[in-house]
Amino acid sequence: MKNKNIFLTLSAIVALGFGAVAQNTAGKSEDAGRLTIAAYVPQQVDKMSDAARNMLTNKLSQIVSANGLGGSALNERFIITANIVTMSKDIVAGPPPMTALNLDITLYIGDGIDGTKFASKTVSVKGVGTNDTKAYIEGIKMIKTNDPAYAAFIEEGKNKIMKYYNTKCDFIIKEAQSLATQNQQDEAIYKLTSVPDVCKECFDKCIAAVAPIYKQKIDRECKLKLAEATNLWNANQDVNAANSAGEILSSVDPGAACFKDVQALAGKISKRVQEIDKREWNYKLKEQQQTSEMIKAYRDVGVAYGNGQPKSVTYNVSGWW
Repeated sequence: MKNKNIFLTLSAIVALGFGAVAQNTAGKSEDAGRLTIAAYVPQQVDKMSDAARNMLTNKLSQIVSANGLGGSALNERFIITANIVTMSKDIVAGPPPMTALNLDITLYIGDGIDGTKFASKTVSVKGVGTNDTKAYIEGIKMIKTNDPAYAAFIEEGKNKIMKYYNTKCDFIIKEAQSLATQNQQDEAIYKLTSVPDVCKECFDKCIAAVAPIYKQKIDRECKLKLAEATNLWNANQDVNAANSAGEILSSVDPGAACFKDVQALAGKISKRVQEIDKREWNYKLKEQQQTSEMIKAYRDVGVAYGNGQPKSVTYNVSGWW
């Protein structure tokens, strides 16, 4: 009971620490950088060539970056995409004859997972080239990524993303808690730490919910690692077995419930290594983490899980244009 109370107190401190960070920076322009939007151009856009698609994707990335929403998102749920419609095509006499295209390019921001469109903006451009493909690419080049006119469009998308978190917050937490009961703590932590801290109310709730799930994770991993290290050591109590067990024990979080047993086994192994090899054992256990380190530990779990997910995501943009 005493250990549980200590952990609950630490959880409250961590939550308050996160809240202070969010509160101290709330309202600053750099907060927008904590929201990220992924650029996505579907294959079916107006029979676009690969070169044109890559250029359009880069343009979209530059637009969100210029407005503070760029970067590599852990959770690429929210996307900026575009559709291009050829409004007219003219052949300009040469030599050589040139193709002139008038294009309407409509940009969209939305939730690419559930298919909800948040904001849209149309720009008209003209491209001229020796063929349709080159004229198309020249038209895309005319998109001015640093145009201040995009600011209102981006702001509307940003506000809708914040609204998403504020309205879905309880659902996000319940979903994470459900995953935790299925021993999917890493995914649960990923979901909770993916909430941007500019969404202060939801952010604070999610960080408070992370602490007990993280405790479940390290407690479970401690038991598994302790059993594995014990079996390795008992099977062959030599230096090689000591080193193999040491690699496992040195990765155990000191906040885990079974850490005293880990320390006891490590002490036993260290003593035996001195007896048989006349030297100090090289492996050291982790030390108790400070509050700031706990915060980093939460985020590290989320980042590791996110990085391990498939990079190719199928987005639902049907009906956006």
